Order: sequence, then C-alpha cells, then structure tokens
Amino acid sequence: MKSMIYLDNAATTQLYPEVLEEMKPYLTEYYGNPSSIYRFAQKSSHAVERAREIIASMIGAKPSEIYFTGGGSESDNWAIKGVAEAYQSKGKHIITSKAEHHAVLHTCAYLEKQGYEVTYLDVDEEGMIDLEQLQQAIRPDTILISVMTANNEIGTIQPIAEIGEIARAHGIFFHTDAVQAFGHIPLHVEDMKIDLLSASGHKIHGPKGIGFLYIRKTVKPSVLIHGGAQERGKRAGTHNVPGIVGFAAAAKRAEDGQKAIMEQEKNLRDYLIRRIETEIPFSLLNGHRTSRLPNNVHFCFRFIEGESMLILLDEAGICASSGSACTSGSLDPSHVLLAIGRPHEIAHGSLRLTLSETTTKEELDYVVEKLKQITERLRSMSPLYEDYLNVARRA
Repeated sequence: MKSMIYLDNAATTQLYPEVLEEMKPYLTEYYGNPSSIYRFAQKSSHAVERAREIIASMIGAKPSEIYFTGGGSESDNWAIKGVAEAYQSKGKHIITSKAEHHAVLHTCAYLEKQGYEVTYLDVDEEGMIDLEQLQQAIRPDTILISVMTANNEIGTIQPIAEIGEIARAHGIFFHTDAVQAFGHIPLHVEDMKIDLLSASGHKIHGPKGIGFLYIRKTVKPSVLIHGGAQERGKRAGTHNVPGIVGFAAAAKRAEDGQKAIMEQEKNLRDYLIRRIETEIPFSLLNGHRTSRLPNNVHFCFRFIEGESMLILLDEAGICASSGSACTSGSLDPSHVLLAIGRPHEIAHGSLRLTLSETTTKEELDYVVEKLKQITERLRSMSPLYEDYLNVARRA
C-alpha cells in the first residue's frame, strides 16, 4: 500500500507529468508576452489561441466565446456580477439555489446589498432543485438563473438541459458553475442552452490559478478588469500562458479518456458506497444515488465529529475532506448538508471521498477497513452514542 492515499480530488488534483511537459516551454523558452507583435511573442499568442480552440470544442462553443480567468471563483463572480451590472435596466432579480458554491452564494449576497433581489431555491433530500419551483420563482424582472452543474460537496448533478430550456423560454440568461463537472462528464452549451459556464484547470489534473468563463456571443456582461485589451477588452492583464497551455492539455486529456474514466470511477464509487453502507453502521449517503459525479462519495456518520475523523484518516495516510476546501477552516456545518435536511449534529459528521483514475480497489479496501476502526473508536468516546445505546437497551 502507498504511503499516501489521495481521495480529495474535488479539492484539487495532481498535475499530470504530461501536462507539465506541455507547459515547460512557455515557462522557459517561449516566454514572450502574447500581446506583443514580434514573431517571438507570437509563439505565445498562437499557444493561447490554440488552447482556446481546444476548450471551446469540448463544450460545443466558439473559440471567441471562451475567456480565460484566474479560476472558477473568478469566473462565477464575473458571470453573476457582469450580467447583473450590464442588464440592471431590464431587472434586478436573480435566481440561484441554496446548495451553490460560496463563490456564487457570496456574490449574490453582495449584490443584495447593492439593491438586487435573489431567490434561493430549495433542494430536496438528494440535492436536486424542483423545476416547478424554478418556474414559479421567475418574475418579469428576472435577468439571471445560476445553478451549478454538479455539487462540489455531495456530487449531485442537476437537470441542466431542462433548466436551460426554462431560462431560454423566458428570455433569461442561464449561468452554470461547472467547476466540478467540466472534463468529468459531457457538457454541450448549445444542447443544454447554457449562456455562461465556469470551469477551473486544477480540478482536471491541470495547473492552479487558471480557469475560463464561456460567454455566449449574445451575452454582453460588464468588463471584469479594466486596463488592457486582453480577452477582447473584457479582462485586462498579461495572459498566464503556461497555465492556459496546461489547462488545454489537461482538458484534451480528459476529453480523450472521458468515457473510460467515467466507467472506471463509477464502478469504484459504487463499490465504496456499498461497502460503507453495509459494513459501517449509522452511515448516511448524501447526494443523488445515480445522478452524481462518477468520482464522488459523500457520507454522514452519526455520533461522530468530522474533524476528528479527518485527523485519524490523515494519521492512516488517507487524504479526505468533510466538504468544500474553500470553507475547511469553518466550524459551521456544511450549508449544503443543511439544505438537504441533515440536522446539525449529523451534518458535523460528514466525509467526502473523491476518486481519480489512478484510485485502485485495493486502496478503497484499505480506506474502508480504517474507517471501520476509526468510527468504532470515535463512537466509543461519544456521549451521544452512549445515550443512544442506553435508550435502545431500555426499549
């Protein structure tokens, strides 16, 4: 068994060696600024535009509709603030869900302070929005619907094509945070009627600090960064050429192997879910059982505090998380778990295990055995578990 088993791929992924090799020339040899006009710099410019073409082809977009950013959170911010600012004369109402990433929720909260109104849709016990509730939430002044493709914590995949249909029928822009989905499941912006889509490189074995925002040509959001002509004048700043090249290399690699990787990860995901459910008492699967990311396993364990579980897993050489890496310092239970109806005391005992194509069955067997030991140990010290057993004995 390896000294470390990495099961936190939803937080970030390993930069694959072949991706790094694609990046290296643009870190050392071809270091010209792509905005310059001399031939040496044009090598960088051509690399950026080739990357734009590769990424656009993956989602059925035009290269001119791909705008490179610093990552998924920046893309989410730009999509929501950009549309809100540019189209406020048409309305100041936005619809999103209670289970979105904080890059969306905090952006919406910021806009509320600026006089916008936001409707936060409920999700059911599996993390799905209700399309009928979405229909009912639409108003004459609604300008944007933002619903994530797949939840970053519990892995639930939303009915994106249906949401897109509803938005298009009402003349409302539709943004989806696809940070966890891009490269992992098929996406097509035309078929799904998506107007804006956010993605990030480090979720698909690419580099950190690079993302993109797809903006349909008919959408004209406000400028994100002023001061230069980069990204067609919408986002000033010297291009991160190595990052862009690496992102495209990782995206192409993900696209080429997507079908096989999805099948492999689904089989391992379902195997891990079965073992945990059958061998560890009081375990509760979070998220939709089938409409979920192929690499996502998320459980709550009753009578257990999640942070203690993570520390003991780390001691056993297992990297995991309780939810979003962006809120790992928070003592509050996950807003996603609360949204699906988990009580506070159960939500605190959450564990997210996210696989990659290099994950093996033997590693998962080791993880389950360690989890069994850890949950038993922690419950033996839990007064809540002792109270439960006393009640059960009296019954």
